[in-house]
Amino acid sequence: MKIYATPISVLVWSELNGRPHPVRFKINDKELKIEQVISTEEEKIAGNWMLLFKCQSEINGELRRFELKYELNTCKWMLWKM
Repeated sequence: MKIYATPISVLVWSELNGRPHPVRFKINDKELKIEQVISTEEEKIAGNWMLLFKCQSEINGELRRFELKYELNTCKWMLWKM
C-alpha cells in the first residue's frame, strides 16, 4: 500500500457516544462507498489521538483495501494508505 496522507471529506454515522463510522468518502471529485470496515484501532501520533479505520471497497472492478484516519482533536479525516 502507498501512503497518501491526503485530507478528504467523509460521510459518517455516529453512535450515541460519538464514535464515528465512515460510510463513503470523496477524493478528487470521486465519491467512493466504503463496503466494509475490517477493523478500527486507536493510536497516538505526536500527542494526537487518532482512529485508524482499515476498510475495503470495490474500486474500478477490483476489491481494494485502504486506511482512513480520523483525528479526534481537530475532527479531520485523511486517506492514509491505499
